This record gives sequence, structure tokens and C-alpha cells, in this order.
Amino acid sequence: MLCAYFHNSDRKFMNQSSSSNVHDLTLNDKRIILVGTAHISQASVEEVRAVIEQERPDAVCVELCASRLESMRNPDAWKKMDIFQVIKEGKTFLLLANLLMSSFQKRIGQQLGVQPGAEMMEGVRQAEALGATLVLADRDVRTTLQRTWRSLTFWTRIKLLGQLLGSLFSTEEISKEEIEAMKQGDALAEAMDSMARQSPQVKQVIIDERDQYLSEKIRTAPGNTVVAVVGAGHVAGILQELEREHDLQELNAIPHSSNWIARTLGWGIPLLIIGLIGYGFFSSGEEVSLEMMQQWFLINGSLSALGVLLAFGHPVTVLTAFVAAPFTSLNPMVAAGWVAGLVEAFLHKPQVRDFENLNEDILEVRGFWRNKITRILLVVMLANVGSSIGTLLGGFAVASLL
Repeated sequence: MLCAYFHNSDRKFMNQSSSSNVHDLTLNDKRIILVGTAHISQASVEEVRAVIEQERPDAVCVELCASRLESMRNPDAWKKMDIFQVIKEGKTFLLLANLLMSSFQKRIGQQLGVQPGAEMMEGVRQAEALGATLVLADRDVRTTLQRTWRSLTFWTRIKLLGQLLGSLFSTEEISKEEIEAMKQGDALAEAMDSMARQSPQVKQVIIDERDQYLSEKIRTAPGNTVVAVVGAGHVAGILQELEREHDLQELNAIPHSSNWIARTLGWGIPLLIIGLIGYGFFSSGEEVSLEMMQQWFLINGSLSALGVLLAFGHPVTVLTAFVAAPFTSLNPMVAAGWVAGLVEAFLHKPQVRDFENLNEDILEVRGFWRNKITRILLVVMLANVGSSIGTLLGGFAVASLL
């Protein structure tokens, strides 16, 4: 049974001197102190330190996974990255999305003079100093991104990519007061509702599933007293999920593909295009069939090449995208962006300084185009977007000639 004591008007909080961001719970004789934080807030860092020093828990749970903790402890880990392997394994979007989100947080952190995730690292340091068990309670960020991407429709993916790229051009400054206001439950609930309306699939994977994952790791943490440090946006969900058991293996599983509609379209559209061209040959003659193929190659290739141009790719990469896209669009197993990205990586192979400057380059828009690593990622992404749009427009053009 879960007993919760909150610092508000209608429930008595166990420690009247504590912040309203701290929730003191009892679950089956285990005491859980849930600390809701803003990921970029000096006040949150100090609050985490004070709570752990005061409670001296048996275990400290933090909203980090092993890979995120490693990247925070070892910011030079980028130097070990094999960009060719990233492209071949189809993980370009995962890496680019991670960099874009990291860029947004770091830029806000610079405004406030606080490193992103500093309150989580404070929890890690305090646990190690105290000798408490450290529990990395969050799901691996790569798993979350993969599950998110696989759950989205084509147009939702385009919209999400646009929002991520749009964050690069955001110049709005956020004050400390606004950051602290984000920790209030009502404001966060409103933000979650807004996210659900815009993209329920994204909220399901990034918020709801991680609430379940975090609550299970916190619920099963060893010891009689547990301090859990989580983003304030997860507090309400964790409070609802703590009494329930959750299958972590299921939450960690990566779907083989998105929904059946996407799989059908993946093979259906290429077969339809080929069928239309074949039908045009037998029903309208060789001339119409050739014009269909010409329209298909010109539209698909041009839009994919335009994507590479927008990423400032090498001229040879632009030509590669133009030639490859009409063929790769007819084969769901290969993407034009992968071919273009591999060519760009060969022609403009990242150097040591690109890895060394990556953390700084992602802090500004120009840096994404200046750094060879992120430019390659942009080539892959924009070539694929161009080819996808070209597939739809080219398909309509082919059909209109019948």
C-alpha cells in the first residue's frame, strides 16, 4: 500500500521545512523520498544534496541510464564513434536527435550557468560519498529513441524532425524564475497534455513508458530508505505507477517495425510505381512509359539532391543522391540518405578536431553544418526526407500520365 505525504494545503507533509518538490512516501514498509527537479536548475542541485545528506538513504535512484552517465562522466567518448557504422546500422536519426536535444539543454544551461543534468550528477556523487547503492533508474536513451521512432507515422516523423531542427534556431532566453516555475505540477501537467494532443505516440514512449520504467526501478531499489531524483515532469506519473508491477523486459523491447500500415506502404508504394510504369507501357505505349520513368527519376532524384545541398554536402554527394534516390525509393531495405551519407563520410571523413569540437559546435546553428560529423548526419537525414517527399510527388506525377 502506498501512503504519500505532500507539502500542500490538504495533506500533511512529514517535514514541514522541506520543499514542495519533495514527496515522502511509504510503500510496503519502504520509505521513498521522491525529489522532483528541473534538469537545468542550481536550486535543484542544492535540493538534491540537502535531501540526501539529511535522509542518508540506503539507495539513491537517479533518472539516468548507463550510457547517459558515461557520456556525462566522459565527454570525450564521441572520439570513439565510428560514423560509418552509425550510418550502416541506420542509427543516424538516433544520434542526431540526441545531439539536437543535448544542444537545446546545453544552450539553456549556459544562460543559467548550470550544466544539464547537474542535479542527477549531484545525486550520483552523494550516493558514492555516502556508500549508498546507486540505481540508474532510467531506460537507455537509445531504446527510448528507437521505440519512439518506430511508433511514428511518416508525417509525424517529418514533424518531429522539423521541431528538433527548429530548436536550433531558438534564441529565446529562459530565466531562473521560469525554470523553477516549470517544476510546479499544474504547469507540467498542462505541458504533458499539450504534448499528448500534438503527438500521443511521442508522449506514450517518452513520458508514460518511462514513468512505468522509473517507478519499477524505484519500487524494487534495495534498502528501507530510498531517495529518487527524477525530472519534475515524471513525478505525477511515478506516483500513479509505484504500486503496480511493470515488465522491464517488455519496456526495453525494440519493435521490428512500425505499424502494419507503414510496412504495407513501404513495399506497396514501390510495387505500385513499378506497376503503373508497366501498365503505361502496355496500355499507352513506350513513349508514355519512358516519360513516366523520366518524371520519376527527375522528381525523386532532384528532391533528394536538394536535401544534400541544404546540408552543404559535397558536389559528388549531391550527384550520388540524385542518382541513388530513384532506385532506393523502390527498395525499402535501402535509403538514399544512407548511400549519400557514406559517400559524404568518405569524401569528408571526420578528423580528430571534429570529435574534439563536437560538444561546442552543437551549441550554435552554424556548428551543425561546420562540424563534419553533424554535417554527415544532416546529409543522411535531409537526403532521406527529400527522397520520401519525392516518392510521393513522383508517384502522383507517374499516375497523372496514364
